[in-house]
Amino acid sequence: MNKYRFYKYNIEFCLQQLNVIAYAAAIRAIPKELGISANTFHNYRKLLLTSKSDIPYITIRRLENIFKLERGGLENFVLEFKDLTALLKESQA
Repeated sequence: MNKYRFYKYNIEFCLQQLNVIAYAAAIRAIPKELGISANTFHNYRKLLLTSKSDIPYITIRRLENIFKLERGGLENFVLEFKDLTALLKESQA
């Protein structure tokens, strides 16, 4: 069972893949690189799926680059939206 499945983003999972020394260094280096406080980074790591809070898009993209992930690689959820055709059909009904 994935203990990180309740988090909105897989940041903590990526960090846990590091050894202890690299983990400690990353916890200090990443917030500096992103220009945020260590506390904000901690809050980002622990965002729950049900949380209304979110991380700015550019920060997510930068984290994906830091962890060498593809776009969307940190997301632990799927967004489902109707496409434009469906929206137009609904608006005409």
